[in-house]
Amino acid sequence: MEPSWILTPKPNPQATLRLVCFPYAGVGPSVYRPWLAALPAHIEVKAVQLPGREGRWREPALTNLGEIADRVTAAIAPHLQEPFAFYGHSLGALVSFEVTRRLRASGGPVPRHLFLGAHRGPQMPNPHPPIRDLGDIAFIAETRKRYDGIPQAVLDNPELLELMLPCLRGDFAAFETYEYRADAPLDIPISAFGGDQDGYVRTHEVAGWREQTTSRFRMRVIPGNHFFMQSGRDQVIAAVVDDLSVAVEAPLAAN
Repeated sequence: MEPSWILTPKPNPQATLRLVCFPYAGVGPSVYRPWLAALPAHIEVKAVQLPGREGRWREPALTNLGEIADRVTAAIAPHLQEPFAFYGHSLGALVSFEVTRRLRASGGPVPRHLFLGAHRGPQMPNPHPPIRDLGDIAFIAETRKRYDGIPQAVLDNPELLELMLPCLRGDFAAFETYEYRADAPLDIPISAFGGDQDGYVRTHEVAGWREQTTSRFRMRVIPGNHFFMQSGRDQVIAAVVDDLSVAVEAPLAAN
């Protein structure tokens, strides 16, 4: 059986817009499950499932962001018959941006709107030293220091931590070796989100996404740390729904 790259947790054939969600490093599509009940009925959620996690945990994680974007772009094509938008958080923001670039280059449909959370503009260099090659103890400590993103329940369960580490390392390798290539800005609206307590990605860095579009740009600061999409979920979803109401009314972009 072919691995499932794109999941539809709650199929909705009557939906008028699809929101494709890209998870952050180390996690899978279930991180977006709480969004299902909060979004209006006309929006169907699809979530990207990369190798190395959840339903694909037996597969080795990919370590090159270009390859990830290539594979997701190919897998997502059958799901893009209806108007759609992307939401990506942290690593997912970078992947969704590169997938959008590939869709544009192929002449295929592109998202009506791009939502990007907890990531600096891709043209901005990463000011932090790489951690992907650190030993396990140092890698875990530095990940917690930067993001506080490994749940205590995982840290207290050695077997669960052992399962998670290869995926998390692979995602960091993909992120830390990413090389931005200059290209024409997108011509679709971008909404960028930053956490006011995010000590790793500052809000002025998130505002760097403005350079990546010739269309509308909106920047929002959400209360919370790097994972404000969880603590500030209601505020993020309300903003997404508000911006998507404009996206649905806008004319379809030409292929």
